[in-house]
Amino acid sequence: MGYLHDLGIDAIWITPCYPSPQVDFGYDVADYENIDPMYGTLTDFDRMAAEGKKHGVRIILDYVINHTSDQHKWFLASKSSKTDPYRNWYVWHDARPGNQPPNNWISEFGGPAWKFDPTTNQFYYHYFYAEQPDLNWNNPAVEKAMFDVTRWWYKRGVSGFRLDAVDTLF
Repeated sequence: MGYLHDLGIDAIWITPCYPSPQVDFGYDVADYENIDPMYGTLTDFDRMAAEGKKHGVRIILDYVINHTSDQHKWFLASKSSKTDPYRNWYVWHDARPGNQPPNNWISEFGGPAWKFDPTTNQFYYHYFYAEQPDLNWNNPAVEKAMFDVTRWWYKRGVSGFRLDAVDTLF
């Protein structure tokens, strides 16, 4: 990190480095509190953060707050049953007649913005890829959990976040 400081760099911005199935270059986060093994380990991150601090180089993380991966533990629990405590962490809706999506909304990446889940016979909303279900920010538990994640990273030495897809939260 000393060479970065010598170049006049006082911060680095790291795009999503969390565990991810990599459907969308890491923007489909499967675990907000870890490092994808392709990038190293939390120990490696901690060492980088400590070196950064020593040389005055701050770390900014890309933080995906609109959605998770469909492989995230919250979503897996949410889709397991309509009564699961995580069910309301995502946007679920009944089908229209003929098992049609709830409305005609289109995903940013094309096709319907709703995907049918046969486990509970409902559709979930995804503004981006179907593998990126949207979080329900109307649920205070989602807000708390996401802010808890930021506090977890701050304790690890992160100086701030670039908030991804903020304009799609609601």
